[in-house]
Amino acid sequence: MDNVTPTGGVLPAGPPSAIEPQKIGVLLLNLGTPDATDYRSMRRYLRQFLSDKRVIDVNPLLWQPLLNLVILSTRPQRSGRAYASIWNRELNESPLRTITRSQSEKLARALAEALPGRALVVDWAMRYGNPATGAAIRRLTQAGCTRLLLFALYPQYAAASTATAYDEAFRALMAERWQPAIRTAPPYCDDPGYIEALARSIEAHLAGLEWRPEVVLASFHGLPRRYAELGDPYHGQCAKTARLLRARLGWPNEELRLTFQSRFGREEWLKPYTDETVQSLAGQGVRNLAIVAPGFAADCLETLEELAIGARESFLEHGGQNFTYIPC
Repeated sequence: MDNVTPTGGVLPAGPPSAIEPQKIGVLLLNLGTPDATDYRSMRRYLRQFLSDKRVIDVNPLLWQPLLNLVILSTRPQRSGRAYASIWNRELNESPLRTITRSQSEKLARALAEALPGRALVVDWAMRYGNPATGAAIRRLTQAGCTRLLLFALYPQYAAASTATAYDEAFRALMAERWQPAIRTAPPYCDDPGYIEALARSIEAHLAGLEWRPEVVLASFHGLPRRYAELGDPYHGQCAKTARLLRARLGWPNEELRLTFQSRFGREEWLKPYTDETVQSLAGQGVRNLAIVAPGFAADCLETLEELAIGARESFLEHGGQNFTYIPC
């Protein structure tokens, strides 16, 4: 037997041999999700997320005591309540996990139809939480994949999202004796298929309403302004997506507006802020408002709780009449 050593021991399974069919693995990478909404699950998830230096680039000697002694004492309860408001109770998991799994399964079927005869394996993983990136890479290599395409599900590049997703994959590969060949997908902020998909989702959703929004906000996840000043291209790519989407829909500038959400902390983030814009529009007499989140490939806490629930409540409280959130 080829895997028996001269002394009679058995060698572990190695990489696929050159004569075996060469498989390509496609790994979809999303942000992350807690395993449950209880305190311990939320604390574990938040510690991993907020300890990432790509996300929080503050000096660890200052940040870690604040994180562990203050933030992780109070935020897990608050975040747990927010997750509980959008939790998929049928599967006992977050919507992000449900949707990303579904996207992976549908992509596998679509690739099989588009590329018959090609040996392709599609899997998915999270940067934070489960399923973990390292475990997914191990599954793909054990399935015989000699090449991997890492596809971070972020249309616009940011170090705090795209880069850290690939960082985690590279760290996992560092622990492997045998590594497959690796490619990473570039951002797709201006890809015609992506712009068309956004436009069609907006048109289909609005066609089902009995009213017409006066303004549609294209709300992207925020980023500290300082990150952009250091060279992160995220802001420009968000603006490009909004501009191309506006052109495809044939709408004027004031009808589709770019905003940024989900800021925290005291420093200035990319503006205009979504929450302030929602209140301002209601105060200016706008009565019909829609929000779409083009930077998210799947609905999650930041879209379902912050926009579909929070922005709706704020708009109606400040004088708005009709509000709709357009699903990712």
